[in-house]
Amino acid sequence: MDALTDYDIPTLADRLRQWGFKPSHAQRLLGSFYRYVGRIDFDRLLIPRALRTRLEAEIPYRQSRVIARTEAGDGTTKLLIELDDGGTVESVFMPGYRADRAAGCISSQIGCAMGCDFCATAQAGLVRNLTAGEIAEQFLHLKALAIQQGRRLQTIVFMGMGEPMLNLDNVIGGIRRIADPLLGAVGWRNTNVSTVGIVPAIHRFIDARLNVNLTVSLHAPDDETRAKIIPTARRYRIADIIDAAKRFLAESKLFPNIAYCLLDGINDSDAHARHLADLMEGFRAHVNVIPYNHIGPGVSGTIYRPSPPERIARFLQILHDHKVVAHGRDSRGTDAGAACGQLRAACL
Repeated sequence: MDALTDYDIPTLADRLRQWGFKPSHAQRLLGSFYRYVGRIDFDRLLIPRALRTRLEAEIPYRQSRVIARTEAGDGTTKLLIELDDGGTVESVFMPGYRADRAAGCISSQIGCAMGCDFCATAQAGLVRNLTAGEIAEQFLHLKALAIQQGRRLQTIVFMGMGEPMLNLDNVIGGIRRIADPLLGAVGWRNTNVSTVGIVPAIHRFIDARLNVNLTVSLHAPDDETRAKIIPTARRYRIADIIDAAKRFLAESKLFPNIAYCLLDGINDSDAHARHLADLMEGFRAHVNVIPYNHIGPGVSGTIYRPSPPERIARFLQILHDHKVVAHGRDSRGTDAGAACGQLRAACL
């Protein structure tokens, strides 16, 4: 049975029309539902009692529940969410540096098919795509936690389990529920979608004109190195991925983010940094240099190590010397298995 999160305004309007009620009630019902984090304030809406009765009888509000919470020392909290079919997915709540703000990291799939060797999610493979409603419910669980802490969930990133571009239709549906001012109201530009570089889907994402941000998880400046740590990367050349990111910049006017996880002795040499700088020449993008977070052996059995702090500093300095906008990202939630690359490493 579909839950209320499975509906957007047009589809709920159609259902109300079928029931013999005014379709204009749909926007007010869903607006209240997202504003009050999964409940509807019928008294304020002045909705006909017959509609309320039928809605509550035929459309459940939720199809998921939080079954485990793991909180790190820095306040980052990983939620294990059970879905209607018994599958589970993980989302991450990150307190902001300001006391009244927070960010949420959302998953797009149960598992992942991309096989990134330094990511724990890859080890179990792909189970299935999440629906747009299941994506939206992660947002509701995170928003509820933010409210408990007196915070506002200001930013949502699609950087959890799965490759968003391989579930693009449902990701777009989820974004519309989360970001639309009439619904979740996070805001389009406060939403960020990450991809390892599925080139045709990036172009479809651009064509959707969502006005949300894009992060490309590059992790290597050359195809040979990249193929060693992201086996599925062989399908798309770095040159084509960068070209797609440049088109995103040209058409959205939003600066793409280039994520680069540093692995000791793998992709962190001076030569790698210079090669990356060459890729960025004339390209107004922002490079996020990310420390590797331990997950144990990768899919290949390789045990990776994070680059030492002095190597990270040297890598960044080379980028800065070449006028690349870049900064190092701090790891958050590592002791809860909630940092980048660690989802599915715990809470199983």
